[in-house]
Amino acid sequence: MAPLIKHLYTADPSAHVFNNKVYIYPSHDRETDIQFNDNGDQYDMADYHVFSTSGPLDDPNAEVVDHGVVLKTEDIPWVSKQLWAPDAAYKNGKYYLYFPARDKEGIFRIGVAVGDKPEGPFTPDPEPIKGSYSIDPATFVDDDGQAYLYFGGLWGGQLQCYQKGHDVFDAEWQGPKEPCGEGVPSLGARLGKLTEDMRQFEEGVKDVVILAPETGKPIPADDHDRRFFEAAWMHKYNGKYYFSYSTGDTHYLCYAIGDSPYGPFTYGGRILEPVLGWTTHHSICEYQGRWWLFHHDCELSKGVDHLRSVKVKEIFYDKEGKIVTEKPE
Repeated sequence: MAPLIKHLYTADPSAHVFNNKVYIYPSHDRETDIQFNDNGDQYDMADYHVFSTSGPLDDPNAEVVDHGVVLKTEDIPWVSKQLWAPDAAYKNGKYYLYFPARDKEGIFRIGVAVGDKPEGPFTPDPEPIKGSYSIDPATFVDDDGQAYLYFGGLWGGQLQCYQKGHDVFDAEWQGPKEPCGEGVPSLGARLGKLTEDMRQFEEGVKDVVILAPETGKPIPADDHDRRFFEAAWMHKYNGKYYFSYSTGDTHYLCYAIGDSPYGPFTYGGRILEPVLGWTTHHSICEYQGRWWLFHHDCELSKGVDHLRSVKVKEIFYDKEGKIVTEKPE
């Protein structure tokens, strides 16, 4: 499977269908001399490009348009560095780009920028979303028009630093750390219901709970094959809510299913096995009557972890609504 984008290194693709085109909002990887570490310092992204295509996604010759830089670090007053995985949404005639970055104190926050077109450009709000923290924002606009923002990432994403409360940053937990031990539940992603203008949280941030189907209890912290690590995504299929995510250090993409955007979600299985490269991050969308998994790997850079490339593959659902990678008979 060839990368969709070959002239730049791109990762963490958030794909949406706007105006009958697929728009991809990835992070933009770049060369760096920063040594690899578990804090993610080598992922030193400084701007965002937007890409679009109107061709069949399984056509290797389909044109993918690079709309250029739509937002960069120096445009955003509160940001110090590291424009990591973004996402986008449409509501009330406007397009919204959500992005994580470190503030001037080195703490990850989530910002929002607004544009009139899906390809931008986007004008950022001067401050991050109040009450936001960590990384990997993923927006979901439900059928009733209500929008939600899912976010969070362990280790370098700092999610584990908020175990004392959503507004309490515990610096002692910085780095490649997370809860562990028998009987300890895993940390979940976070969820904020968005205001009508899409720029703040309407209510307090909540935890996203993933249940183990065999116990009905939250997945344990030591279950690294299934616990949430980063890369939240939400989509809806046949009235059910599908929360998908990366397991981080075990390199799987997994999903869980619930009856509400708030969850709880019951673990459903894996969508993608480990790829070349440490990180794995994705999105799922329906286009031209088929369902697609956008993801990345390091094949183009021959295995350099922080130089990744976006790819896409078709996914399917079986009769029970489980996601499968081969078309059911």
